[in-house]
Amino acid sequence: MKRKILLLVFSFVLFIPSVDAATTSPDFCVRTSEIWQFVGYGLFALKILVPIIIIIFGVIDFAKATVSNDDGAIKKAAGALLRRAVVGVCIFFIPTIVKVIFDVVQNVTGTLEGIDACETCLLTPTSGECDGYIKKADDLRNEAS
Repeated sequence: MKRKILLLVFSFVLFIPSVDAATTSPDFCVRTSEIWQFVGYGLFALKILVPIIIIIFGVIDFAKATVSNDDGAIKKAAGALLRRAVVGVCIFFIPTIVKVIFDVVQNVTGTLEGIDACETCLLTPTSGECDGYIKKADDLRNEAS
């Protein structure tokens, strides 16, 4: 499992083209705001589904352990529930980590124009502000045509 994760991360890093900040369009985040919004909806869905899944699997594991009348099975179920809860808590820290990353990028590179579009659409995809960025992206595409 660890090998697969490392291979995935390595291949992702290996195939990412290097981006030069001087040649990157300052409105990159605005132009890609629909993608950021889609990923934001995914994170939003995870925040809802992960606790539900943890509860369902926890109930199933404890029901199986209780029916089996085995103390070892109950301890295993408790350990599995604890691991799932830790993963669930980590899911809720993703927006905080993303916010920190965007803040670091803004501080290191100076004020990138439009980076707030990436942050807004990723962290609050249902906001009207994100819809405004998507409209601005449509306007930019229409100007380019």
